[in-house]
Amino acid sequence: MNASKRREIFSRLREANPQPTTELEYSTPFQLLVAVILSAQATDKSVNLATKKLFPVADTPEKILQLGETGLSTFIQRIGLYRTKTRNILATCQLLIEQHNSEVPRSRTALENLPGVGRKTANVVLNTAFGEPTIAVDTHIFRVANRTGLAPGKNVMEVERKLLKMVPDEFRQDAHHWLILHGRYICKARKPLCQQCLITDLCEFKEKNLEQQATTAH
Repeated sequence: MNASKRREIFSRLREANPQPTTELEYSTPFQLLVAVILSAQATDKSVNLATKKLFPVADTPEKILQLGETGLSTFIQRIGLYRTKTRNILATCQLLIEQHNSEVPRSRTALENLPGVGRKTANVVLNTAFGEPTIAVDTHIFRVANRTGLAPGKNVMEVERKLLKMVPDEFRQDAHHWLILHGRYICKARKPLCQQCLITDLCEFKEKNLEQQATTAH
């Protein structure tokens, strides 16, 4: 895919949604960090249902630590892998207090040293909480980047590197949210909604082209 096509893709996405953001509900960087840890292999909707009850009770590292494993589990037990996430969140809270004055660090290395935080989670926090032009590649973005031809790669790191290199500077800050929302609601895994897609004429998805040809033939 050439540079002008990529620019047009992001121009259209920006026009349709000028200020994209995460669908996770949060008020502080710490709340976002907790929500993103909880969102691994879970839907944003299920996380929001849990944090709506959790954050009014405990919205700082100290308060969550006071809940303990049993107390925290009661709030998040409907979320997948909640036992592991409970332990990770409590351990992360302890480290935030001991090493970061109870604040979420703005360093990738420091973030990735927190239990339950990998590169994707660190990228989300850096981008959404601190305005860094990072791109967190999840399953939606990996699919959209490969399917459209925007930034094909065999693994998430390859896709991330290509996106950071190929996305024009003016779009890089919001690229993560545009792509994840596009993948979640339009460029779906099993049945992409090509007829509703605002970049369908720029997309290089071969199956889409065959589908359109078949529709035209009939």
